[in-house]
Amino acid sequence: MGCKSVINEAREIQLCIELITLGARLQLLQEETSLSRERLLRLYKEVKGVSPSKGMLPYSTDWFMSWLPNIHSSMFMDIYRYLTSNTGIKGIEALIKSYRLYLEQAGAAPDEEPVLSITRAWFMLRFFDAKLLQLTDCKECGGHFVVHADELCNHYNCGICKPPSRAGKTRKTSQSEQDEILA
Repeated sequence: MGCKSVINEAREIQLCIELITLGARLQLLQEETSLSRERLLRLYKEVKGVSPSKGMLPYSTDWFMSWLPNIHSSMFMDIYRYLTSNTGIKGIEALIKSYRLYLEQAGAAPDEEPVLSITRAWFMLRFFDAKLLQLTDCKECGGHFVVHADELCNHYNCGICKPPSRAGKTRKTSQSEQDEILA
């Protein structure tokens, strides 16, 4: 094995460690690196302490259209577009840097799952490349939001300006509201 291939393998291992730390699924690692599946499995177990989750990856564009996922996906895409158009960052490096900035802005607690996983962010970028998703402007706030490609968006209002009636109502918040009423 030549010196150059050892350096490339070391870079790929470091990339995998970074992606695993951010919560990437095994399939993402397989697509973005040339490391063998067996090597990725060992690396994943070493970094996370558990085997990678099994099952199908999220592949539908519809997930990005519901209220909270749309807000988070749109925030990620704005960060990603800004970084790729104003820096020399591209590819998987742009995904990682954009996702780290997204996590900072989303403000999730360290023990909480972020709304947008890195695997969904990666898929979303692929959906944009395939022209299945696009960004459109909100007519009220001017923000850029993820929509299905070729959707008629002349009078688009985002989920922040016009939230749905049940927006933000989770079982946890509903239970705490009921507890306050009963107290």
